[in-house]
Amino acid sequence: MSKVERVTTVKNELLDIFMSINVAEHEKRSRSAAQRNLRARRGIELHQEFKQLERDIAELDDDEKH
Repeated sequence: MSKVERVTTVKNELLDIFMSINVAEHEKRSRSAAQRNLRARRGIELHQEFKQLERDIAELDDDEKH
């Protein structure tokens, strides 16, 4: 194997390693973003559930006063 072939092989291996690292980092960022979105959505759902409970309780209080 000539020097040029070896250099080309090493370059290709380094490129493969670099691309693998980029893919892994992208997947990690995607998973983190998905988890943040799920937490945010659940937080919004909980907020809405509490607001609905407050309205339901307020209605019960009003019914008892009449």
